[in-house]
Amino acid sequence: MPTVLVTGAAGFIGSHSVERLLAQGQTVLGVDNFRTGRAENLSAVATHPNFRLIRGDLLEQGFIPRLMAAEKPGAVLHLAALVSVPESIAQPDLNRRLNFEVTRDLARAAAREGTHRFVFASSAAVYGANPRLPLTEGEPGAPLSPYGEAKLAGERLLADLTAAHPGFTASALRYFNVYGPRQDPGSPYSGVISLFAAALRAGQTPTIFGDGWQTRDFVAVADVAHANCLALAAPLHGMSVINVCRGRADSLRSLLREMNALLECEIAPHFAPARAGDIIHSLGSPDRAAALLGFCADLDLRAGLRPLLAPWRQPSPDPYPSARPDRQRADG
Repeated sequence: MPTVLVTGAAGFIGSHSVERLLAQGQTVLGVDNFRTGRAENLSAVATHPNFRLIRGDLLEQGFIPRLMAAEKPGAVLHLAALVSVPESIAQPDLNRRLNFEVTRDLARAAAREGTHRFVFASSAAVYGANPRLPLTEGEPGAPLSPYGEAKLAGERLLADLTAAHPGFTASALRYFNVYGPRQDPGSPYSGVISLFAAALRAGQTPTIFGDGWQTRDFVAVADVAHANCLALAAPLHGMSVINVCRGRADSLRSLLREMNALLECEIAPHFAPARAGDIIHSLGSPDRAAALLGFCADLDLRAGLRPLLAPWRQPSPDPYPSARPDRQRADG
């Protein structure tokens, strides 16, 4: 079976995607430089017979062409990126190198080596503050940050490559607000859910910037991993841009209420002034994902929050049991 190359394999979304691919019987080659990824994120699959992990930096001169020529993967799931909007503003050159130039070099090498499918982690940040909700993929890109600009540039590059190489197909998955286990709450750039969870766990007051009525389309990382796997296998042609979302808007107030309920606590938030540039409402249309991938997010907000909060109350359920052959032997 052709190998699937996963960049950023030890990261938040990457590690969940690796587990799901292995559970489906795929052979997976992971690459990570561990700038933000963590080895423990892959501890469940570290000895899996169908998994290899290369510690390498995609920015290193010559690394990408050597890797692609040696491995010739059948498909690429490109998740490695500078994932912080504030960091992209503070370090625009690094953002361009990681979020555009690496994508360009990797996609060109993939097309040259005969890779048939390239799945690119794009972002709802390409839409900017567009008020026409729910956002459909046909809306024009209007990013507000270097991060969003680089993601949009990556999409356009892939469109050009697929036009030039008929056997090369690509999908840009525009993730909305992804959350779940392994999202680092210690980072100031973490999603609001991981920050709320860390505060509640410590019995501290979470902070809401603004009035709390701003809304987001929260999608669980298990669902995102599922969408990634579907995009790698779907019978697509050329270039496809696809939202990965639930198609449901939840306010930060309702989010905190759900988390309090799951943890059986009642901790009220501290309200701070709204941050300049924050988008008030975000909501994606899931229709194209359903039509092209057969994807529909399975987890509502409470179901998605449960495995994130469960380790503090009870053992977390294993979302991908077949990715852990050692556990199967012990149980059987």
